[in-house]
Amino acid sequence: MLYSDHYSTGCGCSRRFMLKKKMDHKNSSQGSMDDKKYADALEIAMQFFDVQKSGKLVNDQISWRADSGLKDGSEAKLDLSKGMYDAGDNLKFGFPMAFTATVLSWAILEYEVHMEHVNQLEFAKGSLRWITDFLINAHPSANVLYIQVGDPKEDHKCWEKPEKMTGRRPLKHVNTSLPGSDVAAETAAALASASLVFEKNDSNYSSTLLKHAKQLFTFADEHKGSYTESLPELAKYYNSTGYGDELIWGASWLYHATGDKSYLEYVTGENSEKYGKADGPTWFSWDNKLAGAQVLLSRLSLLGDKGTSGNSGLEDYKQAAEELMCALLPDSPSATSGRTKSGLIWISEWDALQHPVGSAFLAALYSDYMRTANTDKLSCGDESFKHSDLRDFAKSQADYVLGNNPKEISYLVGYGDKYPQFVHHRGASIPVDATTGCSDGFKWLASKKPNPNVAMGAMVGGPFKNESFIDSRNNSMQTEPTTYNSAVLVGLLSSLVANSDSVKSLRKK
Repeated sequence: MLYSDHYSTGCGCSRRFMLKKKMDHKNSSQGSMDDKKYADALEIAMQFFDVQKSGKLVNDQISWRADSGLKDGSEAKLDLSKGMYDAGDNLKFGFPMAFTATVLSWAILEYEVHMEHVNQLEFAKGSLRWITDFLINAHPSANVLYIQVGDPKEDHKCWEKPEKMTGRRPLKHVNTSLPGSDVAAETAAALASASLVFEKNDSNYSSTLLKHAKQLFTFADEHKGSYTESLPELAKYYNSTGYGDELIWGASWLYHATGDKSYLEYVTGENSEKYGKADGPTWFSWDNKLAGAQVLLSRLSLLGDKGTSGNSGLEDYKQAAEELMCALLPDSPSATSGRTKSGLIWISEWDALQHPVGSAFLAALYSDYMRTANTDKLSCGDESFKHSDLRDFAKSQADYVLGNNPKEISYLVGYGDKYPQFVHHRGASIPVDATTGCSDGFKWLASKKPNPNVAMGAMVGGPFKNESFIDSRNNSMQTEPTTYNSAVLVGLLSSLVANSDSVKSLRKK
């Protein structure tokens, strides 16, 4: 959990990527060395999903992980054993978990060829399905969604591996009396986007995902309210600052998944005024999806979509996306001042890398949309920029994470020669053969020794604005990794392992 506990060292992961036949690199500003760098980093980043899995593990690639949470959901007679722990503790939060699934789906849909190019596509799909299986089971009826497994207060009294949990695992849910439009619409986005991923090879599963997505969006729209207002005790952990962005995001994905114009009208009609506008660019994160929706809807304008002809409302989203791109480009007259001296986008001291990586992923997507559409001019005030400028920005943020920074440290655990050794992660910090109870495990949190297990692929919180970084297990602000940040990083790295045109439509049919 972002404001709680984690970290690790010592992997036992056997899979490696294999670079397939070279793809076309026309218009690419860098060659095969970058391909290898980003491919290697992608293979490592993908492994953190295995580190975070709950349930009965299949083909477990992480030597220090084993089955856990097998009875999760039992108090409601549901199987909620799957899914992923959000960060370094042993809790499952539906809001960020659904965001993880949506972003991972988006990455697969846009960069499926890239992932296959480096033998990571099936791993990505497997991780996605591990989450969507959970989300389906968490939605037992049209207007009920289970959104949390485990009690944060009780969980944080312990420092123990998930395999050794002994405490009760209570559940939280939203319904018509306790609405949660944000978490329901985000879950709808996750299931709608995932339905596209599985549409070609598993049509029955895809149809099931889409059925749940439609029900959840209707629930979110007809029973409006924020889940952290309905359940204020949850606000300390993943507080939602509003549900309008999730409604736009969810409807956008449902349009892509179905082609149903009612979803397009939802985002471009009166809801556009209520939920689709902001005073300047916003930052893409687990809490705010508006920037992501703006870029996603821009693909309809830039790449063309038969169902959108004559819809002028899409232009507002495209203009907002361009404002964001102009804010990200360092030489733009409207460039954001929220950066470190080395050029890393920097917005928050908590989990600092989420914003630059999320921004870079959106920039890479928009760059690819521009190139595919033969639109090679982005106007920022009196200046104009090319799609390659956005790609260069995306690379700069990725390179910073991978070690091109003043500390010369890779913030991706397992990548490079120097990376954090004291990640705030319970399972990674406790030796495999240790027998600990709830509270006596805290000696491993306080230990001065590096983690005995490597949390392979974890992207830690990252540096402060002065670019300092303290590698300490107690420094959860900087050393805690999260599953949802890994999804955005996987998207970014997938965009960079090769250079190819965007697919015209996310629908396979």
